[in-house]
Amino acid sequence: MGNTGPPRTTSWCSHCGAGLVAPPGGSSSSVRCALCHRVTRIERHRSVGNAVVLAPPSPPRTLVPVRRELPAGYPVARGKKRAVLVGVSYTGTDYELRGTVNDVDSMKSLLCGKFGFPSDCILVLTEKKSDDPYMVPTKENLLLAMRWLVEDCDAGDSLVFHFSGHGVQKLDTNGDEVDGYNEALCPLDFEEKGKILDDEINETIVRPLRPGVKLHAIIDTCHSGTILDLRYLCRLSRTGYWQWENHNRQPQKPKGTSGGLAISISGCKDDQKSADSSGFPESAEIGAMTDSFIKAVQSEPGTTYGRLLGAMRGTIRDGQGMGRRLLPGRVGSFVRKMVTSSSVQEPQLCSSEVFDIYRKPFLL
Repeated sequence: MGNTGPPRTTSWCSHCGAGLVAPPGGSSSSVRCALCHRVTRIERHRSVGNAVVLAPPSPPRTLVPVRRELPAGYPVARGKKRAVLVGVSYTGTDYELRGTVNDVDSMKSLLCGKFGFPSDCILVLTEKKSDDPYMVPTKENLLLAMRWLVEDCDAGDSLVFHFSGHGVQKLDTNGDEVDGYNEALCPLDFEEKGKILDDEINETIVRPLRPGVKLHAIIDTCHSGTILDLRYLCRLSRTGYWQWENHNRQPQKPKGTSGGLAISISGCKDDQKSADSSGFPESAEIGAMTDSFIKAVQSEPGTTYGRLLGAMRGTIRDGQGMGRRLLPGRVGSFVRKMVTSSSVQEPQLCSSEVFDIYRKPFLL
């Protein structure tokens, strides 16, 4: 039996070298790469029987590395541990934040000092680096940095993405959100260029993760609970134990990894605001979530995800409830009873796969 359908053209992405398959028919076509999302134009010259000859094929991936096209300020080293740290201050606006650069500096110190991340494998985007236009956290720069983080990832890689800034919710238009809202990050130029929706974040840094690759996203923003659109959300049950919930409303949509593991630790539920990241004048010099995460990691060596989550929750609850605890006598007791826990932000844990959070060690 011969072929029953029209021939399909095989070539390589001209930007990253990944394999491409062009649709049949026509003398040429443009194909978007699933890895780097760029478009390559494929020309067909002649047919020999049922075969299509390309003119000429792009060279294989090993001959055209993507990183040659990256800005000069990007890290040259490609270690097994890499990180992108982003702090957006929105300087000169009504919603300016004061502690985001400190968040980034603190996270970098933690990664290098405790987890052995090489300093030259960490890419930092803040307005403090305004002398290099590619290091400013605009939407274009942020997406480029996220692609750099995951491209060429291989088994044994440990990747970290940290974002400190504003986060918002937008009405879901494609029906894949349980609560009817998309979550989004606000880059510096979000008013002109738009926000980065959780759908795009998932496509950029979750789906490319290959087997053996681990990504941790540490997100310190408002409305950040399910910001990576991961399948499973860990919630505290009425019995006081953390349990996984499946939040994949449309299983037919590819929201998972390519075999790797993605975990997000965020500052609050999707419907909550994150203290010290709301733009009010009384904001502290470091985000509540970033502060609680660093304290929890440093105070409990070899901690599990369950203990980490509990320690973060306790630190934030103590800090945000300080005013209520200082009220004396019956008045203080009454206020503490009347103010519900929903008024205090609760750190959230999401994952691309289920695991035992009480036994799995937390390790970056």
